[in-house]
Amino acid sequence: MAIVERVFSGVQPTGNLHLGNYLGAIVNFVKLQETHNCIYCVVDLHAITQGIDVWGGPAQLARNTREVTAAFIASGIDPKKHIVFNQSQVTGHTELTWIFNCVARVGWLNRMTQFKEKAGKDRENASVGLYDYPVLMAADILLYRATHVPVGEDQKQHLELSRDIAQKFNNDFGDSIRRHGFNEGLFFPQPEPLITGPATRVMSLRDGTKKMSKSDPSDYSRINLTDDADTIAQKIRKAKTDPEPLPSEEKGLEARPEADNLVGIFAALSARSKADVLGEFGGGQFSSFKNSLVELCVTKLSPVASEMKRLVADPGYVDGVLVDGADRARAIADETMELTRDIVGFIRKH
Repeated sequence: MAIVERVFSGVQPTGNLHLGNYLGAIVNFVKLQETHNCIYCVVDLHAITQGIDVWGGPAQLARNTREVTAAFIASGIDPKKHIVFNQSQVTGHTELTWIFNCVARVGWLNRMTQFKEKAGKDRENASVGLYDYPVLMAADILLYRATHVPVGEDQKQHLELSRDIAQKFNNDFGDSIRRHGFNEGLFFPQPEPLITGPATRVMSLRDGTKKMSKSDPSDYSRINLTDDADTIAQKIRKAKTDPEPLPSEEKGLEARPEADNLVGIFAALSARSKADVLGEFGGGQFSSFKNSLVELCVTKLSPVASEMKRLVADPGYVDGVLVDGADRARAIADETMELTRDIVGFIRKH
């Protein structure tokens, strides 16, 4: 079972997909399918780690899962050429997580900053799932022996954990791995991060120091993928700025987080560099720049919103995409798990 170059990534179905999800993840997913074998997963197991109040219960989870799938397809991901599925349909994710739980060290998980941020001050009341989230993420990736993972800056630490787990598994079971035909003793690859594009981290429209988030109480902090043209225009025109004109060079964006964020959004949506955008708009007032940004956002996002709406209205089609994707994902996952069980020493029916 040779290692094949393969991209894996996932998006949580926690509702209200926004411009940050689109530019930080989905746009790159679309680009990567032109050059890589891609597996894109709606990670519904991850979605339930923070309790029913966050993910909204069974009916809401199902709606959100279909919405993320619709966003993938509406943005240009081809579910026939690549694999699109929801995580819970492939049981290998949870089985491999348990094996990795016995490989990973508590000290490694204690260093994960996202748990501390999400659990807040009441860590003792956080779910075990939230604490163990990074191990499930490692299993998601390594179940398909993926070699590359498109990640934002906030997920790089989790990817490093995946690499550590892969290395320790290979070391712990090295003799068994070699007996199963892997002469180098390498069964799981160490996945590499793919960080691309000028706006991998999109910030709030109300505070350029905070990441754009669905959990922000102000809807004006984000542009939702389902927003209509008028709503997009209103949000951009109300976006926080400073009184100075736009700089002519990137260095001038330092210590101006809101300006940097809006220029980054324009650059990403237009597939240009920040320097190029500033070459056009530098020295001008924000009002004129915002008008151009509104036009660009509406042009790029309105077709996505329209197609998402059409797809969500046809849940049978969306569910069919997920079932087909899960069948194809399971074929890869089952092969990995059969070998993993043998390597670990589990007796099974042949």
